[in-house]
Amino acid sequence: MDSLEIKTLLKKMTLEEKLTFLTGADAWHTVGFQKLGIPQVTVSDGPHGLRKVGKTESGKEEDLPAIGFPTASALAATWNPAVVQKVGRAIAGECIDNGVDIILGPGVNMKRSPLCGRNFEYFSEDPYLAGQMGTAYVQGVQSRGIGTCLKHFAANSQETDRFCCSSEMDERTLREIYLRAFETVVKEAKPWTVMCAYNRLNGVHCSQNSVLLDNILRKEWGFEGAVISDWGAVHDRPAALRASLELEMPFSKDSLPALKKAYDAGEITDGQIDRAVASLLRLVNRVQQEKPKRKSFSDTAGDRLAVARDAASEAITLLKNEDGILPIQEDQVRKIAVIGGCAKTPFIQGGGSSRVTVSHLETPLEAIQKTAGDKVSFAAGYQWGDWAARPEVTRYKETLDTASEADVVLVFVGESEKIETEGTDRSSIRLDPCMEQLILDVSRVNPNTVAVVQAGSAIDMSCWIGAVKGVLFNWYAGCCGAGALADILFGRVNPSGKLSETFPWRLEDTPAYGEYPGLPVACYGEGVFTGYRYYDTVGKDVLFPFGYGLSYTEFAYSDLKISSDQIAKNGSVEVSLCVKNTGSVSGKETVQLYISDAAATVRRPEKELKRFEKISLKSGEKKTVSFTLTWRDFAFYSAIRHAWDLEEGPFKILIGASSRDIRLSAGIRC
Repeated sequence: MDSLEIKTLLKKMTLEEKLTFLTGADAWHTVGFQKLGIPQVTVSDGPHGLRKVGKTESGKEEDLPAIGFPTASALAATWNPAVVQKVGRAIAGECIDNGVDIILGPGVNMKRSPLCGRNFEYFSEDPYLAGQMGTAYVQGVQSRGIGTCLKHFAANSQETDRFCCSSEMDERTLREIYLRAFETVVKEAKPWTVMCAYNRLNGVHCSQNSVLLDNILRKEWGFEGAVISDWGAVHDRPAALRASLELEMPFSKDSLPALKKAYDAGEITDGQIDRAVASLLRLVNRVQQEKPKRKSFSDTAGDRLAVARDAASEAITLLKNEDGILPIQEDQVRKIAVIGGCAKTPFIQGGGSSRVTVSHLETPLEAIQKTAGDKVSFAAGYQWGDWAARPEVTRYKETLDTASEADVVLVFVGESEKIETEGTDRSSIRLDPCMEQLILDVSRVNPNTVAVVQAGSAIDMSCWIGAVKGVLFNWYAGCCGAGALADILFGRVNPSGKLSETFPWRLEDTPAYGEYPGLPVACYGEGVFTGYRYYDTVGKDVLFPFGYGLSYTEFAYSDLKISSDQIAKNGSVEVSLCVKNTGSVSGKETVQLYISDAAATVRRPEKELKRFEKISLKSGEKKTVSFTLTWRDFAFYSAIRHAWDLEEGPFKILIGASSRDIRLSAGIRC
């Protein structure tokens, strides 16, 4: 459908048809006009698996079974865009099989506080990492002729009062932190649609924020797709239309009358209406044009399950491994105690609109038993209720006896989808007290204890981290996470996950503490000092730093080289270094490049992530890692000039294995 055909259709459509076209037909479809040859477009929730609502034979609506992939926070812990791209392609396959045209994801909002109930759906506290992961996801999905919906635009960092709360921040903070990932994905991956957020931004609802939707997204970034609302996010339909929001979702009986009234009053124009309708027609046309591409792929459910397992394998993060307690040497242990109710009923995802009714599920207990067989004994220790864990009081001594008799104990703990969920924020980042006590009691009777944590965001481990020898952070690893976990526990796979968010010692240490959540105004007083940008700048001790993750092997960094000792505006510079696996087993390492401004005229973070690469190395193998940096990587956003600004002066290029483990550095001038 070219521009001439769109103009012809616009002439054929009545005003009422055009205005009707600007809201959903129902919860999951756009309006179609058979007589005009305009088909419906089908959308469904995501983003870590397809949540499509279908009808049973009795006519009852329910979610159809689908594969549950690792959630965004887990995918970001892979630090591997290629893995995320494969997940995107697999999810697109699920969409193809179920007649879905656009999946509602990914979410690239920043993790301002670990309390946000929806953090498991978001990638990182860092905008560069989130942008790269989001780009890979969109490219993977859209490579198969399925559209994506980048969300939630923008500054949606709390669930409390999300429909009305206003995120208040200065322009520099907005540009450097809360818009940066969106900008990257829009420019590099070109998502078909963008979803506005529920919240207000500096007093104006995102659904009717023309600066956000029109000036920045369209005019500045060149977005050519359609903007749709989050479900129920539109407060003033004519104002949203003027701000260039094309599609209100879901169906609203108030939309058509409101638009008609505004049109009659001259508050919206034919030009504004036609622009929006034309944009949606282009989206419908794109869906139709891309459909043949879907037939060229023939992956099976088994193929997609393998992708889900591989992604979980790269996400699971080893945080502590005292005395080399992991991997478990099967020939050296007689008994393995698996303790904890979520070993048998695992927490694999968060709650809310992204929740997947999984078609397959293996539990950690089952996966461990497959490997170790009769060596494995199990005791629940607790059972999870609706909102809290309940200790098995009458069998608690039996649980501790089981632990005391084992050579190694795996204590499974975590947070359920009732705690980490859309619509509400966490009240604490500590585990349920029952679980904390279980860890302490088990480690008291058996020092060879490993905690396996199933959660979607940072956890305060301060009261028990010193009592255990090992910690594996399992994330919300999806329906295939158990097999991936067993592979790591027994050394068939070397863990390579790295934290995409800082784990603080306690909630009180977090940069937004005292101001989160904001009601009715969320004051982003910490500015650009979010996550590691704050902790590293002020020298605050943390439990585990951004980018951190252990391996069963070790890596040595050397030979840092920079192509020039100076970079000019619009210029670039090449950076290279060597990494060697100095251990006895193969492994994967994520090399992280940070930049530090040594003499800025504005206050800048001590360091900022600008590049990374995950590499695989056999024992003794050495590889060269290369990066290209541009002037923009050294710039900050000037609130005076309303543009990215590169100041003259000295900078440092820092190469590390985490934000707190810098191995190499070199100076450069701008």
